[in-house]
Amino acid sequence: MKPMRILILGAGGRDFHNFNLLYRHRRDVEVVAFTASQIPFQVGRLYPPELAGPLYPDGIPILADDGLEALVGRLKIDAAVFSYSDISHVRVMEIASRLLAAGCDFYFIGADRTMLQSGLPVISVCAVRTGCGKSPVTRFLCRALRQQGRNPVVVRHPMAYGRLERRAVQSFRSSEDLDAQGCTLEEREEYEPLLQLGVPLFAGIDYEAILKVAEKAGDVLIWDGGNNDTPFYRPDLEIVLVDPLRAGDELSYYPGYINVLRAHLVIVGKFDGVPPEKLGLVLQNLQRTVPETRVIQGDLSVSAEDPGAVAGRRVLVIEDGPTVSHGGMAFGAGVVAARRFGAAEIVDPRPFATGSLKQVFMDYPKLASIIPAMGYSKAQLNDLKDTIDAVPCDLVLSATPVDLGRLIPIAKPLIRVGYEFKELVPGALMTEVLRMLAKFDKARGVS
Repeated sequence: MKPMRILILGAGGRDFHNFNLLYRHRRDVEVVAFTASQIPFQVGRLYPPELAGPLYPDGIPILADDGLEALVGRLKIDAAVFSYSDISHVRVMEIASRLLAAGCDFYFIGADRTMLQSGLPVISVCAVRTGCGKSPVTRFLCRALRQQGRNPVVVRHPMAYGRLERRAVQSFRSSEDLDAQGCTLEEREEYEPLLQLGVPLFAGIDYEAILKVAEKAGDVLIWDGGNNDTPFYRPDLEIVLVDPLRAGDELSYYPGYINVLRAHLVIVGKFDGVPPEKLGLVLQNLQRTVPETRVIQGDLSVSAEDPGAVAGRRVLVIEDGPTVSHGGMAFGAGVVAARRFGAAEIVDPRPFATGSLKQVFMDYPKLASIIPAMGYSKAQLNDLKDTIDAVPCDLVLSATPVDLGRLIPIAKPLIRVGYEFKELVPGALMTEVLRMLAKFDKARGVS
């Protein structure tokens, strides 16, 4: 029999993981191509033969996801496998319908099928949408676990940029490692704050190989999820964040709703300033769908390096890129800080956008008062710099976790904005974590 010809619909992360675990060594299927969505600069690349394995000596092409019907016909596709995240249920079924009408099957991969088993206790931090506050919760857990005498190690969901053949296993211990491995601004947003805490961090493309290395670096593994994807490692404690600012999305996005249904513990964050009706809707949805799941209330504590300098000034706000792009948020911590600390005006950057940022504003029309920190390439970083230079303002409020001034020269005064997770009931989260760790140790006869 001829091998089944498969097209994997992806975004440079989950798609590669699904291939590595389920298809790389199978002779009864042939992965003909990946498609690229959400993340720029992916189309035209190759999943390299060094990672694809001996059945794919020429690698696997990564193609544009427009014209899917034509791809099905031209490549003689038997089945399309959906392998990316943070997409509405309606949009998923629109894509599925087009492919089914074109004559191929349409598949989802069950979450458990691609979860690897670790010998360490695993805490996963996932969400229902991009930008719910996963990274601050991961940092909170790292600090708290260290106070308990534990040695946490973090494995981050993939961000498959750069030369893929050099990124099978990435180990980070310092900012110099970020420079040496050519990390993008988006990677630095996730990595830098953890490295500043002194936490060992791993990422890459081959998560079986990554697991073997990470298990030697600590005694508790934290899976720091990306977008609203499900974990790659089987969690002993599955934490999922929901966002009352996007009330209702917890039931209507893929695979965020799967995360809600699987969760051992749900964190409802961003309480400060959330309209009561939105918070009530989220809590009602959780009670209706997962009534037995423990819910913890939390918030993000927003700070600025020099809050007094913000008052009365015309400010340009830079926000975390993924949160306000495919995450769908119109603003983030930077706007919160500008309002809280008395900025006279938040300057609209759109008339001054340069290069690729012009397209970003066209793609995401909600972004009326902020610049997303987009830096997937050196050229895009230069566009970001040129746009900042062109905006008439008194100072820049930078709410990306990255030290932006270290990456690009910024002539204007720059104030960094930070945000950290805080519990509304102190100790609630760590009570659940310690209960899990005690159960894990008891099962293995550890006193």
